[in-house]
Amino acid sequence: MDELKIRLGVAPALGTGPVEFAELAETVEAAGIDSLWLSEVIYSSDVDPMIGMAHALARTKTLKLGTGVAILPGRHPVLVAKQLVTLAGLAPKRVLPVFGLMPAQPAERDLFPVPEGRRAAVFDESLTLLRLLLDQDDVHFDGEFFQVDGVTIGPRPAKRLDLWVGGTAPAALRRAGRLSDGWLGSFHTPDQARAARLAMQKAAAEAGREIEPDHFGLSLIVALHGIPERLRVIAERRNPGRPVTDLVATSWSEARRLIEQHIDAGLSKFVVRPGYSGDYRQFLDDFRRELMPLQN
Repeated sequence: MDELKIRLGVAPALGTGPVEFAELAETVEAAGIDSLWLSEVIYSSDVDPMIGMAHALARTKTLKLGTGVAILPGRHPVLVAKQLVTLAGLAPKRVLPVFGLMPAQPAERDLFPVPEGRRAAVFDESLTLLRLLLDQDDVHFDGEFFQVDGVTIGPRPAKRLDLWVGGTAPAALRRAGRLSDGWLGSFHTPDQARAARLAMQKAAAEAGREIEPDHFGLSLIVALHGIPERLRVIAERRNPGRPVTDLVATSWSEARRLIEQHIDAGLSKFVVRPGYSGDYRQFLDDFRRELMPLQN
C-alpha cells in the first residue's frame, strides 16, 4: 500500500471570537500550516463555521478550511449544498466539510430541530441528498424527510467535494462507511481509532464502496497547563472509563506520541487545538516545531 499522506492542521482555542479571529487565518497560512478548522459552538463567542470559513478563505491563498464539526440534521441539505458549492467555487480545493449528528452542548440541540427520535435517520437522508446535489444536476429526490424535484444548485466544483463525518457510536461508524468520504474522530485512544477505521472500512465494503485510506483523522487537544475541569468532564463523558490523559495531550511530547500511535493505527489527518487560552502565535510556533516534522 502507498504511504499515507500525513497532514496536520490547527483549530482556534475555544472562545476565539470575531475580533481575535479576524487575522487568524493569515497568521496560520504564514506559518505554513496545512489547514484551519472551525467548530460549531453556538452559545459561545466562537465564530460561525460557515461565515468564518468564507472570511478566512477570502483572506488566504493556499490555506484549507474545515468544519470540525458542523451539524447537519436540522438544516435543509439544499441550503447546505448551496453554501458548499459557493465556497468551493470561490476557493477551489480548499473547503473541507465535516458534519456531525448533534451539537456537543445539549443546550444547543433544540436549535437543530428534527422529528423526535429520528435524528439519525434525518442525518442519513441529509447526507444522501447532499451528495446527490454536489454530484448531479437536475436532482429528483423523494425521501421521508426531504423532497426535491429537478433541483440544480449551480456550477459544481471541478474537483469532487468530499463529505466527512464525525461520530463514535457503532451506528455512526456504519453511516460513515456507507455514506461518507472520510471521518474525523475525537477523544479516541489509538486502539479505539484503529477499531473505528476498520469498522468503517467494513461497512463501506459491504455497501460496495471504498473510503480512501488517507481519509481517516482525529482532533486532538493539547492542554499544557493541566486539563481544565470542563474539558475533563467532556472527555470523560465522550469516552467513559478511559484515562483522560489517553485522550488529551498534556505536553507537546505527549501530543507527538499520541499522534504517532494514531498514525500506526492507520489515521493520517490531524487537527490540533489548544486546550488553554493565551498567545496563539506561541501555540503555532510550538506546533510547527514539535508536530509539523510528522508530515511527509
